[in-house]
Amino acid sequence: MSLAQVHYTSAAPGDEGTAGRFTAVGPGVSGALLAEIEPLVRYELPGGVPERPSDGELRSLPQAFGYFALSDGSRLVARSAPVRDTGGTGAGVRFHAHAVHLPPGVPLPGDRLPVEAWRSPHWVAVTPGGATPDPLALPPGPAAVSEGLDDFAVSRGPWLAAVLADLRRASDAEAAGPPVALVERQCADVARWLGLASVTLPRESAERLTFTTYTRRPGSSASRVVGVGPEDAGAARAAGLRVHECAGPAPAGSTEDVWATTAARVWRSRSPELFREARELPGEPFAAGPLAVTALCAGIALGPDGRAAAAGWAADRPYALDARRTGRLVEAIASPGIDDRTAAEFDAAGRLFGALEGRCPASVTAPLAAMLVTEAVRGGNGSLELPRRDAFAGPEGAEVAERLGPEILTELADTAGSRSVARTVQLLRVARLLGVDGTESLPGVVDRLAPALLTEVAGAQEGPPGFAPALLELLDEQFEVRTALLGALDRIAPQDPGAVARFLERVALPFTGTQALPHLRMCAEVPEAMATLGGDRAAVWHRVLRAAGLSPFAEPLVLRTAVGLVWGDRAPTVEEARLLLDAATSDSHRVAGTWARLVDAALSTSTAGTSATGTSATGTSATGTDEAARLAHDLLRGFPGEIGGRERAGLLLLDLVRELRTGAPEPGWAERVRTLCAQAEPVEPALRERAHAALVERLLAPDRPGAELYDFVHGADAELIAAYDRTARTEAVRTRLRTQPAYAADCFTVWTAHPHAGRAWPPVAAALLDDVLRPAVRGMSAEDVAEVEATVGRTGSSGRADAFRDWNRSSTLGRLGRRIAGRVRRG
Repeated sequence: MSLAQVHYTSAAPGDEGTAGRFTAVGPGVSGALLAEIEPLVRYELPGGVPERPSDGELRSLPQAFGYFALSDGSRLVARSAPVRDTGGTGAGVRFHAHAVHLPPGVPLPGDRLPVEAWRSPHWVAVTPGGATPDPLALPPGPAAVSEGLDDFAVSRGPWLAAVLADLRRASDAEAAGPPVALVERQCADVARWLGLASVTLPRESAERLTFTTYTRRPGSSASRVVGVGPEDAGAARAAGLRVHECAGPAPAGSTEDVWATTAARVWRSRSPELFREARELPGEPFAAGPLAVTALCAGIALGPDGRAAAAGWAADRPYALDARRTGRLVEAIASPGIDDRTAAEFDAAGRLFGALEGRCPASVTAPLAAMLVTEAVRGGNGSLELPRRDAFAGPEGAEVAERLGPEILTELADTAGSRSVARTVQLLRVARLLGVDGTESLPGVVDRLAPALLTEVAGAQEGPPGFAPALLELLDEQFEVRTALLGALDRIAPQDPGAVARFLERVALPFTGTQALPHLRMCAEVPEAMATLGGDRAAVWHRVLRAAGLSPFAEPLVLRTAVGLVWGDRAPTVEEARLLLDAATSDSHRVAGTWARLVDAALSTSTAGTSATGTSATGTSATGTDEAARLAHDLLRGFPGEIGGRERAGLLLLDLVRELRTGAPEPGWAERVRTLCAQAEPVEPALRERAHAALVERLLAPDRPGAELYDFVHGADAELIAAYDRTARTEAVRTRLRTQPAYAADCFTVWTAHPHAGRAWPPVAAALLDDVLRPAVRGMSAEDVAEVEATVGRTGSSGRADAFRDWNRSSTLGRLGRRIAGRVRRG
């Protein structure tokens, strides 16, 4: 069908107030469309144009060739060109616009793309005769649009990938973003960029790419691609367009769009026919894989991203290529001359090998297999998907093994450097693939690998560590490695069972075979035991110990592992320690080293701190202290050669507390308390308080030996005397004073017997007489007071009895002190 055409001419000199007028309009173009078309076809001369240009200068002025989408769904292809004004003075410059209107769904003649019309000789610079011209056909120009594009693409090599990436985005109907501004000195070069796009992009994308090759107002253009001269690049940038200054210095950096980068390489290789070939392969329109595969098969060198895209695409579609192209692709990817491969490329190559293995002859996949294992050994890529062992059964495998075997054994035997778990696992797996015998180095390798596993898991994020899949594959592939590694971990477990248990929670090692592995089995059991039994640590301990399958008598180290798993770095309670002590002999605890945890239990239990009433500072009974003292006694007897230093002194102090409260300790109580406290330094304050409390409780008892009291008073230990003062003021002592006259008499005798015993005792004794004994005596009946006085006289002297009577009648501490001193001297 014939297409309606429109002609528009700028205003002639003297036509004031008008920009131009339509001089011819074809049928079917409404007035509303003309109002929409008029701003699209207007033309503005570049700066610096002479008022009367020569013919050469006129020909060099830019032409605006554009393709526009109109509001009713139709499209417009137009050319606006400067022409000489032949009216008036005949020397000025006007412009003439010639446009072709394309109704919705109607293409250009020959189903050509709009950009293919930019060279057509049928564009005219004058209005045809008659007010309404006959519809004219607009055949495509005599030269194909691709003519000369190769040279142009090569000349624009530095900008090629970035511009193609932006042109692709501009052609996307759903993509948002600013228009693209192409800065060129010649508008024909902008048309050539659009010609590159028409060949590179799929047809439907190229048809959506609206453009104009020249404008002075890029910010107000309705096109997705605009061409501007260098003088208007700043205006385009200020308007927020994506500007490519192709007329200036080469840009720095590169685009990350792999499809665009690959397309640029295709153009620089002068092979545009590959775009059509690539579009015949399955995949998304702008996926890099099909184009990269096509380029590699054609012998075009690509970068690592392009090669990775090709390998990944072929791995997902192993049947999409015929045998010839598959072989070419493998050769291109595995070429020995490539030295810039990345981890992503190797991963994609590994997936490709896995997809082709078994589908292609081994001679086809052998280069990939050799490349992968070489990278695994020399490149240190621990995430590679390795080939199966049968990939190296032929002569290619023997050649690779001969080349890489010594390197593998040397690195595995190296004890100086720090090697990651993933690296060690990879080397062991490659050694097996290549048939490299590492039997001699295996024990040393495993002894270094086992602790490295625990260290890397401890420093990793939550969840399975990155090396876990490869490690499990290694253990599944190599029985001798699995046996050795599990044995090494089992030997480590007693030293740090918590670390092994945490490792097994994140990496489920297979140790369900015939190996005993008692410690690993315990470490694997503890999470479920704790979840089931909760806070009952004794029950958890029994369950974990049963999981070992060995008795502590046969294998004492299971004691250490069980204690470490259940209690970690905490001390057991005294009841739990008693359970542990009774569960095995002292020899078993001595071998396992768990006796030290029992000592910790005894000493830490003693830090609860009891008062003279037998109640701790937290309100608990002194029963725990008594149990700890009995445990201390048993530990001193069971491990006499192991317990020493401050721990031994602490246990002896606890044992002395037990004797002071329940037995008959050796003489010299106060001195022993002071000595043991000094030997146990730094002694826990609560343990010191317990020892002091036990000592003063015994000294406040009516049946204490006088010699011990004398030593205590004259020892002048201010801390002990302060403990005595605190205990004497407790309610238990006050009650006994009120209800037991004999006890009151004894305390009066003691508190008045040593008035010159240093500086610490006399003020404490005087204060106790006044603050503690006086209120108790005043609350007694007359008979009880008389009994106190009589008892003081019987146990002391008549002078002391007189002193009591005077003290009881006195009202001030000063008179009391003077009378007591005088009576004592006369007595």
